[in-house]
Amino acid sequence: MSLPPPLGMLCELTHRCPMSCVYCSNPGELVRGAGELDTQSWQRVLEEAAALGVLHVHLSGGEPCARADLEQIVGQACASGLYTNLITSGLLLDAPRLERLCEAGLDHIQLSIQAASAQMAARIGGRKGAHERKLEVAQLVGQIGLPLTINAVVHRQNLSELESIIALAVELGAQRLEVAHAQYVGWALVNRAALMPTRAQLDEATEVVERARERLLGRLVIDYVVSDYHGVRPKACMGGWGRRFINVSPDGFVLPCHAAQLIDGLRFDNVQARALGEIWSEGEAFCAFRGFDWMAEPCRSCPRKEIDFGGCRCQAFLLTGDARNPDPVCELSAHHSLLAGHTCGLAIDAAPELVYRHYSRTP
Repeated sequence: MSLPPPLGMLCELTHRCPMSCVYCSNPGELVRGAGELDTQSWQRVLEEAAALGVLHVHLSGGEPCARADLEQIVGQACASGLYTNLITSGLLLDAPRLERLCEAGLDHIQLSIQAASAQMAARIGGRKGAHERKLEVAQLVGQIGLPLTINAVVHRQNLSELESIIALAVELGAQRLEVAHAQYVGWALVNRAALMPTRAQLDEATEVVERARERLLGRLVIDYVVSDYHGVRPKACMGGWGRRFINVSPDGFVLPCHAAQLIDGLRFDNVQARALGEIWSEGEAFCAFRGFDWMAEPCRSCPRKEIDFGGCRCQAFLLTGDARNPDPVCELSAHHSLLAGHTCGLAIDAAPELVYRHYSRTP
């Protein structure tokens, strides 16, 4: 198959983070600071990404601002001709550091919020006072003139605040709002019973978003990522495995998606041992589910295989034990009935206690 370059790269600079979000997609085995790539390694990776044809880099974590060398990393991305998006909680940002990041060439900030109210935000993120600080940082971003996206992961706990979340994004001067239902990997998988929305919640949320899109047309762009478990057809996860996206973990492993390491039996290359371009084109993990030859039925003969590429490999592995199976979200999958047991919709006060992201426990 003809292999175009990846359009975007997610640089998970660190797993360190002042938040403890219950839906965090980071793995249970978090990389500690001593295991992170150093400045020079990240700079080389960015140069190789630009040479490969990557256009956008998303600097994420954990909390990327926990890296003291973030300005140097941004500067290298800028010098390499890459568009830079900083995905941040905002808690480690202040006006002087924002100025330094702008001077280094930062193009865009994506600020996460956990809810519209401080009380709900503290419950979900595990940190009191964080919400108020995020609002202050959003104001600083506006004052400095950087484009701002607000990112809100939604689930059973906070969907009652969706209207207010949209109103808050407008109030903060965001150009874009991403409303993304939780994806059940990492810590969200641990908390799935407490986070999974009911079908009624999902339908109501979709209506709220559609009404807001119409009302705010030309003022706020709203991206909406729906919940997989209530679907009948899978999404083209990451635009198809190994087709458009590349991810580098804090310790240098190169992944087709941020959750790929949970799939048993895949071997992942590291940028400290192999060039990024080689990994993209020849890496075992990238080739594993690229194209269509790996597919089983009904995917192999399905006319939608060039649209959804079989859906999410991580979801297939987590729910069926075999990443080669069709995504159980698809109603044609023999495993589609497995989803029913996770979408029964317990009341919030009847759901299990939330487990917060931290280093000492493996999900």
